[in-house]
Amino acid sequence: MLRGLTILGGCLLLAGCADLKMPQFGKRSAAPQSAISDPLPLPTPELSAPPPKPGATTAEALDTTTPEQRAAVTAAPAAAGGSLGTVVVTLGDPTTPGFWLRSSLVSAPEPGMIKTAGGVTVQVDLMPGEGAAQLSLAAFRAAGLSLTDLPTVEVLKR
Repeated sequence: MLRGLTILGGCLLLAGCADLKMPQFGKRSAAPQSAISDPLPLPTPELSAPPPKPGATTAEALDTTTPEQRAAVTAAPAAAGGSLGTVVVTLGDPTTPGFWLRSSLVSAPEPGMIKTAGGVTVQVDLMPGEGAAQLSLAAFRAAGLSLTDLPTVEVLKR
């Protein structure tokens, strides 16, 4: 009888594990889950851009923003809000177009800007995120930052 209960209990435990999302050994996901999920809507359409063409591999081909957009986002803003803090930024998904920053400094999408150590400001859409702060390819380029660096930027409300 005790043996039967032990087997039944083990079966119930295993059945409960079926609902857990366990990684499959030997298989790797093509992209992290955050990159697979639908992106959050951007609060400012003028900072968005169309997705890059399939097969794009260079920074120029992946950055689909226009010269006019790049000039507009680096122009002096009318008034900057308060500082949200500073973060070290990594290059975000280069296939996600537009000027954006994902970080844990915000809990909902809102307009903002970054300021580099050299004083360059770039208007961006602030998006909530976890882990390392990620800056879009277009924002990296507009700020004049090297794509291989891990620069520290100040994040401001707009």
